[in-house]
Amino acid sequence: MAYSLKIEQAIRAAAVLHKDQVRKGDMPFPVVSHLVSVAMIVSDYTNDEDTICAALLHDTIEDTDYTAEELQEDFGGPVRDIVEALSEPQTEDDGGKTIWKKKKNIYVEQLKTAPLEALIVCAADKIHNMRTMVEDYYDDHSKFIANFGGKLEERIIAYQEIANVLNKRLKSEILAEFNNVFTEYKNFIADVKKTKEDY
Repeated sequence: MAYSLKIEQAIRAAAVLHKDQVRKGDMPFPVVSHLVSVAMIVSDYTNDEDTICAALLHDTIEDTDYTAEELQEDFGGPVRDIVEALSEPQTEDDGGKTIWKKKKNIYVEQLKTAPLEALIVCAADKIHNMRTMVEDYYDDHSKFIANFGGKLEERIIAYQEIANVLNKRLKSEILAEFNNVFTEYKNFIADVKKTKEDY
């Protein structure tokens, strides 16, 4: 990673803004561990400072009280554009919570016109999410079902729609890594479905 003062500020902001948040699963890993991992994956494919900062901050608008305006003031318009493109709506206009499927559909639509830098961060984010799920639950499908539940087929469809956009728009070498990890994830989910059927 090409270290800079701006990246240091993004690391600090991510650590403070997400300080009380932990990843879903049995081990309460701090959310910031995911953000740093995504930034490190991104840095394998680009040295662009704004893209790396956005990787560190990609969940701030979605999961904290940090606003898009504050993000732009602190880190600039390009970082804001990337993060906004990767932020799922959490509530409806009436204040109600946005349902999971609708959030995923909106996210995919945003990717279709997002800056290409946002697609690199998206790919890295999904690489880390899928890889950690497969690694953490490879030998414990029942625990995966208990922790993540839901309709397994919907998870594959959601990732496939993201994959379709990435494969159509993205030219970065990160695409090969994403596709490889997605294949592993699909195989894992297929095995989990077999376990579920055996219950």
